[in-house]
Amino acid sequence: MRISAAQRAENENRIRAAMDRLLRGEIPPGGKCDVKTLAREAAVDRTAFYGSRPYAHLRVELERRLQALQQAGEIPDPREAQIARLKAEVSALKTRLATAEETNEEFGEFRTQALARLAAQHDEILHLRRSAATISGVTRLPAARTTTIGSCS
Repeated sequence: MRISAAQRAENENRIRAAMDRLLRGEIPPGGKCDVKTLAREAAVDRTAFYGSRPYAHLRVELERRLQALQQAGEIPDPREAQIARLKAEVSALKTRLATAEETNEEFGEFRTQALARLAAQHDEILHLRRSAATISGVTRLPAARTTTIGSCS
C-alpha cells in the first residue's frame, strides 16, 4: 500500500520527534535507544528503516547522532550508561584485586623469610647458650627484675 506525501511527511515528523525523545534519554519502559524502539514510538513499521525503504535515512541519522553523543561522553539510554559505569567499576575492582593479591604474596614471602630468620636466630641463641654453659670462664648475669608500674621501690 502506497502512502501519500503528506502521510510520509507526518510519519517523518513523528519519527524525528520520537528520535529526539530517545536521544534526550526519554526511553520508554522495556525500550532502548535503538531502531526497534524508535519504530514502536513513532508507530511505523520497523522494516521501513532498512535497505532502500522510505525511512532508511532516518535510521542512519539516529545511528550517527547516537554515535556523536557517545563520543561526547553522553549516553542517552540509562541502562547503557549504567552498563558502561558498571564495566568501568568492574575493571577498577579487578585492578585493585590484582594489586591486593600481589601485595599479599609479597607479605607472605616476607613472613616466610622473617620466620626463617627468627628460627635461625633462635637456633644460634640455643647454640651459644650451650657453648657458654661448657666454658668455665663465663659468668652468667642475674635475671632481670620486673617491676610493676605504680609500685614504690
